Amino acid sequence: MSGNSPFPDDGPKRSRYDFVIVGSGMGGATMAYALKDSGAGVLLIERGDFLPQEKQNWDADAIFMKHRYQNAEKWYDAAGKAFTPGNYYYVGGNTKLYGASLVRFRREDFRATEHADGTSPEWPFQYDDLRPYYLRAEQLYRVHGDHSDDPTLERDEPFPFPAIGHEPSVQEAAEALKRMGFTPSNIPLGIDLRDGGGCIRCASCDGFPCRVLAKSDADVCCVRPALASGSVELLTNAYVDRVRTDATGTRATGVDVTHRTSSTSIDAGTVVVCCGAVNSAALLLRSANDRHPQGLGNASGVVGRHYMVHNNTVMVGVHPTRKNTAEFQKTLYLNDFYTKGTADHPFPLGHVQLIGKLQAEMLAGQRPAIPKWALRYAAHRSMDWWLFTEDLPDPENRVSLTPRGDIQVRRVPNNVRAHQVLVREMRKLLRRMGYPLVLSQRTGIEVNSHQAGTVRAGADPATSALDANCRSHDVENLYVVDSAFFPSLPVMNPALTIAANALRVADHLTGTTATTSETVSTQHTTER
Repeated sequence: MSGNSPFPDDGPKRSRYDFVIVGSGMGGATMAYALKDSGAGVLLIERGDFLPQEKQNWDADAIFMKHRYQNAEKWYDAAGKAFTPGNYYYVGGNTKLYGASLVRFRREDFRATEHADGTSPEWPFQYDDLRPYYLRAEQLYRVHGDHSDDPTLERDEPFPFPAIGHEPSVQEAAEALKRMGFTPSNIPLGIDLRDGGGCIRCASCDGFPCRVLAKSDADVCCVRPALASGSVELLTNAYVDRVRTDATGTRATGVDVTHRTSSTSIDAGTVVVCCGAVNSAALLLRSANDRHPQGLGNASGVVGRHYMVHNNTVMVGVHPTRKNTAEFQKTLYLNDFYTKGTADHPFPLGHVQLIGKLQAEMLAGQRPAIPKWALRYAAHRSMDWWLFTEDLPDPENRVSLTPRGDIQVRRVPNNVRAHQVLVREMRKLLRRMGYPLVLSQRTGIEVNSHQAGTVRAGADPATSALDANCRSHDVENLYVVDSAFFPSLPVMNPALTIAANALRVADHLTGTTATTSETVSTQHTTER
């Protein structure tokens, strides 16, 4: 479906731009924002439209039963079976419906880490290289958090805004975990709870579009300010068919686009691909030419390979006689298993966080045989968690194109034993917390919110597609700036890292150097 655009879109105003950015999700939108004051001509291309502000934004039946905002094409699994991925093609990309968990990867995540099934590889840059950009991204996306309550988080500076705190039911859970020796912490969240901010802490945030634009999504925080600057243009309803190169294949010259029903070519000084890990790989594979027969920038053969998605489980603890009164439930996470294992599995297990409060309509699609009244009864008495464990990069887990040009995703989960142990340990915890009924369900291939790794960065052009600045080893003015560049997928929500890296790459492109001090001075300028 199409939204009512707050900005006119009559097609590109020029035939050539200094920067053409493909995709307006977390990477592309942040990149456009970071370039808006550079003096360069910037065109941001989005295959969808603005998601409409309407009453159905907060209607669980419309979203989870009628799938009102699902607009992705069918993808295919290894057996050729079609499925609908969890992708949303709107200005702002998947952030329009994300849970706004904006967390940093930890220092050790940038280093090689041993797991039972193999090694999570080292990144081509380290935590300290990204730290000033994390600070800047937290300011840009209005992150609320507590810098002192999580022992795995290495930082001295406060968040831009204080943690939003727990409602009574969540606070009770936090106290129970503390009594058992665990360290529950406040999730850093991107919502507008500043003085005069629009957030009302409703139950329709995680998995819903924000009707009042108070969620810190890429559209609200980056695209709209970038367009308001007058130096960035946006082309919506525009599908990029391919990235073109010159005759030598060493420089990208622009993109071929289908805008609504018309085809056009747009020239670019630099092309920045930010379509999401699956679609970025697909675009490069579609862009094969005589100089790049395996796909653009794919001399190493790794484009589309090393596809990663977290091993995910939804776990619900139900107390038959005790209601959960929380509306904005997603405020607590638990990192005690982040780097630690158990006696029978001495490897990192993963990360646990609360999700937005489940409603009966959200459960009905998964449990259609259960009467709605029973689902409603359980939802009113449940506390709802998301458990995820690292998925290791495997070259056989990959994105490819079928002969018809459709996207095919082949993935065999790995590091599964660690996830099974995490599920086991969390089930024990919930029962000790007083939930006699604990239900869990693994997610399938269609749940790909945390997709990564398909155009990996690294120092060696033989084993990676991009250098440390996310520039193609093969095409000197082609960059990929979304989670496709990730060499590994640490068990944290990747959105803030995507944004911070986009700011870092933008500084590289404009010759700017970031420092920690330039961002810290603006902390706590406005508090609720």
